Amino acid sequence: MKRSNLQLILAALLLSTASAGAGEFDGVTLEAKLIGGEQYEKLYGRIAEWEKDTGATVTIISKKNHFELDKEFKSDIAAGTTGWCVGSNHSSFASQYPALYTDLSALIPADTVAEFVQANISAATLDGKLVMLPRAQFDVSALYYQKSLYEDADKAAAFKTEYGYDLAPPETWDQFREQAEFFADPPNFYGTQYAGKDEAINGRFYELIVANGGKMLNDDFSPAFNSDAGKEALQWFVDLYKAGAVPPGTTNYLWDDLGNGFASGTIALNLDWPGWSGFFNDPSASKVAGNVGVAPAPKGSAGVRTGWSGFHGFSVTEDCAHKEAAASLVDFLTSEESQKLESSAGPLPTRTAVWDYVIEQAKDDAYKNEVLQAFQETAKTAFPVPPTPYWIEAGNLIFPELQAAILGDKTVDEALASASEAVDEMMRDNGVY
Repeated sequence: MKRSNLQLILAALLLSTASAGAGEFDGVTLEAKLIGGEQYEKLYGRIAEWEKDTGATVTIISKKNHFELDKEFKSDIAAGTTGWCVGSNHSSFASQYPALYTDLSALIPADTVAEFVQANISAATLDGKLVMLPRAQFDVSALYYQKSLYEDADKAAAFKTEYGYDLAPPETWDQFREQAEFFADPPNFYGTQYAGKDEAINGRFYELIVANGGKMLNDDFSPAFNSDAGKEALQWFVDLYKAGAVPPGTTNYLWDDLGNGFASGTIALNLDWPGWSGFFNDPSASKVAGNVGVAPAPKGSAGVRTGWSGFHGFSVTEDCAHKEAAASLVDFLTSEESQKLESSAGPLPTRTAVWDYVIEQAKDDAYKNEVLQAFQETAKTAFPVPPTPYWIEAGNLIFPELQAAILGDKTVDEALASASEAVDEMMRDNGVY
């Protein structure tokens, strides 16, 4: 017996309603490669909300730091295995993958893109393609320190006797070094620490060079760091290591090591990102909670307060079979609500409305207000990495030479000469000039 037209229409409506209720991307599975770390887990906890709303499933197939992800992405490109869909990205790494990620401007509404800080959107746009949406992780370093050290009258008197000026949070990189050496009491307590490998030390070296009035690379991307400013910058690392003011393993440290080190209560001064501020002042996680001061980054010998900076984001691969679903997830993870969640722990947002929210939230919280003021001041002179796809490759040639000087295997002059020669050869081999 044939069904009536009315029955067919009702059946179609019921089917349509059921499909919509099951979610826009019912049955879709997205594979993701995301940056790992405790400070990111709260955001990732929201993924279950997106899955429930859309009917899709997210499988995180890799969770590593950006240095390890960078190697994995390059391996995937070489092997042609880029069918996974969503990847963590960073402004310092993005230019290396011109064909890996799709143009999000075709998938994300223009009015949504307009809600972000446009300087971040400009930096996330490469060769006319919006390759990532920025998350609430605009990074520039400020100075965290243990306040009790500066409130100790005996320490203040001893310091002034030795160095001739009042003990206060350092305004210059030289004062930073002097205070780190003064506070150090190895092996139980250290004046400071620094990330000692990969782009982490390369970036810090870069900002010290600029603070000292120099350049990392010339306008044509030839090496410029083998200079008086570069030698002064590298000597800063060397002096701290020789003085025993940093842990002996610092040349192997990356960001998680620094964050956990300062939270352990064994470090006096720590240059670090805004995302750690909540962790440092959390009594359940940090031994320095309630004792954390925050100040702008120091100035170099040129009188410049610099800040090597960048931002995190999420991208969608060109080979993803479900680009609309992947873009929806990226939109969700960088949404206003997601950025409010991330910013509550300290990271600086990349959405204009969330900046207003963060400022309002800091009004009645002395610590958050101090954090915000310090990072806002440092951000005034923040700058990105040089706009070349060979930034990471150059850094991979530079940082082993920096390590060699720090460990005493080479002089500062020898290390910088070798690094400069290697970067020059690499740039020429790639036809940069």
